[in-house]
Amino acid sequence: MVLFALGGIALATWGPRLLSIRDSLNIGDGLVGLALAGVTIGSITGVALSSHVLARLGPKRAIGSAAILIATGIAIVGSGAGFAASVPATAVGFIVVGLGVGSFDVMINVQGAAVEKAADKTLMPLLHAAWSAGAVVGSGIGAAAAALSIDFVWQFLAEAALIAIVGLGATRYLHVPTAEAAPLDPSAGTSWWVRLGQSVRRLLDPRLLLIGLVMLGAELGEGTANSWLSLSASDGHGQTETIAALFFTVFAISETAARVAGGPVVDRIGRVATIRLTTAIGVVGLVIFILGGPVWLVLTGVVLWAVGVSMGFPLGMSAAAESGPNGAARVSAVASIGYLANLAGPPIIGSLSEAVGLLNAFWLVVALLAVAFIAAGSFATRPRAGISTADKDAQRLAKS
Repeated sequence: MVLFALGGIALATWGPRLLSIRDSLNIGDGLVGLALAGVTIGSITGVALSSHVLARLGPKRAIGSAAILIATGIAIVGSGAGFAASVPATAVGFIVVGLGVGSFDVMINVQGAAVEKAADKTLMPLLHAAWSAGAVVGSGIGAAAAALSIDFVWQFLAEAALIAIVGLGATRYLHVPTAEAAPLDPSAGTSWWVRLGQSVRRLLDPRLLLIGLVMLGAELGEGTANSWLSLSASDGHGQTETIAALFFTVFAISETAARVAGGPVVDRIGRVATIRLTTAIGVVGLVIFILGGPVWLVLTGVVLWAVGVSMGFPLGMSAAAESGPNGAARVSAVASIGYLANLAGPPIIGSLSEAVGLLNAFWLVVALLAVAFIAAGSFATRPRAGISTADKDAQRLAKS
């Protein structure tokens, strides 16, 4: 949970300070957007490399190295934008941050899936709730630093040190056996085109594709909220900037709460029923938000929207990890789909809004959440023929 929270803190580092970064670099919003694209480029690269690094180094060293990479990137962003006032240096920092976050996210999800299996209870929603809570904390740190007139450079350097120290410290307590957390990559030692072919065949696995389809809808819904919720509440529903910002705060808190409560719900009704229930709630919430009405009704739509997208990613990681051999590579594959939806989806919504308006562009999210509802059967738990001695030892260790 500490490692998941660190991931959320890391991604929320620069958002509250973008105005200061832009002013320090003396550039416009367009160039800021191009610099931020480095996070997307780095994240997708990190996701693609994560399973190979995890198999080679093992979970402790791999996750610790990724935490150091995140900290290094944040330090480069702060120093590049502040001390050097250099756009290229800042962009490089964002690429390094993305590379670290992308690989870190896959690795901790593989480890989380292994712990979940050893404990024989649903834990992934709770772990992702820690990520959401970390994002709230990270945003609060940035807002507080700005309110206290603390230069963003010193804030970023302090957060980089925090992530490096706490990340390395937390990896010492990863107790699930290496063989369980990072199964040997069967593609190790083969040529790159053979590995590429194996990755393509893995991604074309029908069940993995359907899991990715569910995650596509959920992550597009979450990414759209992250990027467009406040603006749509302001422009589409006539709210003031302050009230519109509070709408997103309500969304973040609702998503965190849904993930905290999600584990027991999954244990009671199963992954498939949980995904169908939450995506249906999300569809209703988005429809309410798009059509509008009194403020209380629109806010109700925000809460339901948050619940609707809360479970797709964490449960998708669990389903992918157990969908076949080499769970790390399978988690990496569906994580790539999730990242693409979360990071590349909002620009698509923005482009679509130019033609039909921002609120009407959200109907695309409604449609993909409906598709996720239909594809939820891919999240069914695979029956296990038996439990090995190693599995039993891991279960006893987790329960102790």
